[in-house]
Amino acid sequence: MGLMFAPLKRIFDYSGRSRRKEYWLFFLLFIVVGIVTGILDVQLGLGGSTSGTTEIGDGTVSASGSFNAGYLTMAWALVVFLAGLALSVRRMHDQDKSGWWILVPIAGPIMVMFIGGTPGPNRFGPDPKGGVGAEAFA
Repeated sequence: MGLMFAPLKRIFDYSGRSRRKEYWLFFLLFIVVGIVTGILDVQLGLGGSTSGTTEIGDGTVSASGSFNAGYLTMAWALVVFLAGLALSVRRMHDQDKSGWWILVPIAGPIMVMFIGGTPGPNRFGPDPKGGVGAEAFA
């Protein structure tokens, strides 16, 4: 449970390392709280609705979209964005890579989500798994 809320406690901390487990538990928290805030926005009438249509060129092609998010959902999205950005940088550090790797379109997110970290300490800090027994499987 502590790993789930760790990114919220380290929202502006871009140093150190974070485990994959921390990433996925935070992702689960993001989904659950996002659903709850969406329901609360609707039930409390805090939601807003914006929609628009744009005609492109001579009017033969058009695009439209709508955005329905209330104040609670928007506030949660801002907090999650900031915490998720710091968490993603720390995940890159866990793999002994610069945090700038998260900007690489496909490789960055795949490395953040699925590839494990380097066992033992690296240039960004000690192993977040504790380091005990991490070398046993290397």
